[in-house]
Amino acid sequence: MFFSLVNSKNEFTLENFINAFDFSSVFLRSLNLSIISTIICLIFSYPAAFIISKFSNRSQVITMTLIVLPMWISMLLRTYAWMTILENNGLINLLLSKLGISQIEFLNKTGTVIFGMIYNFFPYMVLPIYTSLTKTNKSIVESAQDLGANKFDVFRKIIFPLSLPGVFSGVTIVFVQAISTFIISKMLGGVRNILIGELIEMRLLGSSYNLNAGSALSVVFIILVMTTIGIINIKH
Repeated sequence: MFFSLVNSKNEFTLENFINAFDFSSVFLRSLNLSIISTIICLIFSYPAAFIISKFSNRSQVITMTLIVLPMWISMLLRTYAWMTILENNGLINLLLSKLGISQIEFLNKTGTVIFGMIYNFFPYMVLPIYTSLTKTNKSIVESAQDLGANKFDVFRKIIFPLSLPGVFSGVTIVFVQAISTFIISKMLGGVRNILIGELIEMRLLGSSYNLNAGSALSVVFIILVMTTIGIINIKH
C-alpha cells in the first residue's frame, strides 16, 4: 500500500491511482471474461455434480477423482500443453490438415482464453456443488415425494435451495481465480487479450517494471474483486 502512495522520489502522491484508471479497458476485459467463464463453468458444473451425486458411492469416488486429477498437475504445465495442442502446427491443426481442412488460428483469441479458464477452473466449481448435493438430507426429499411432490418440485423447492451454499462457494472461487489469472491470458491470449493479472505482473516483475504503479493497480484490483464478490454473495 505504501508504494502506491509515493512516486519514484518517495514523495506522497495520488498520481499512481489516477493513472490506474488509464487501464480501465483492461479491468473491464478482465471482469467480462471472468464473469463469462464463471457462468459457463456453473452451467456445466451443476448438471455434472447433480448426476454424479446420483451414482453409487464407488462410482462417485472414481468420477470425482478423474475430475480432480488434472489439478494435481501445475496449471502452468496444463496451459503449456494446451498451447502446444492449439498452436498453428499443433495436434488439432495437424488432424484438420489430414482431413483436408484449412488451418485454424486458435491462439491469441478471446474465446481461447475463456476456454483455458473453464478447463483450469471447472473442478473448483464442481467440488463445492457436489459436496452440497451429497449432504442433502434424503429424508426431506423422501418426505416431499410421499406428500405428492413430483421430481421437478422436489428439485426446485428442496434440492436446489439446499445446494446454493455450494453454488455460491464455487462461483466465488472460480471468479476470483479467473479475474486474477495471468498465465492463461499470457500464453493463450497474447497481447490482444491482456488481463489485469498480467498487467500487474508486468509492473511488478516484468518488462514494464514500476513498483509504485504496480502497487496502485494491485490495490484497485483488490477493491474491484472484493466489491464484485460482495455483489455475488449479497443474497447468500
